Amino acid sequence: MEPLRVNERLVLPPEELSVAFARSGGPGGQNVNKVATKVVLRFSIEASASLGETRRARLLGRLASRLTGSGELLVQASRYRERGRNLADARERLAAILREALQVQRPRRATRPTAGSKRRRLEAKRRRGELKRRRGAEE
Repeated sequence: MEPLRVNERLVLPPEELSVAFARSGGPGGQNVNKVATKVVLRFSIEASASLGETRRARLLGRLASRLTGSGELLVQASRYRERGRNLADARERLAAILREALQVQRPRRATRPTAGSKRRRLEAKRRRGELKRRRGAEE
């Protein structure tokens, strides 16, 4: 298996990825019962030598809900009938998950509401209040 290119700065060696094959579920008749085409790809963030401390901390924080108890990221692929296509799909999905989690989010710059938006908000509040005031007046 070749190294997994996550982005231009991060490439995971094949030794850090664990691949297992299993039988896929769902429809497919006899083929599904005979052939192990489902791919389970595991990547241990904590044990990875390719990640620096800042990247490791960012991944552990952002992907905490997706990690197993032992700190592994699990990706399963059973979309295709062929093992090779499922493996390629799992590798691409793992790379996409890591790429997205490693992206640094720019801090939001606080902005002030414009005069027009304030005016529209107050006008809507005034109309709503008027509508409510007229409700009780009819007797």
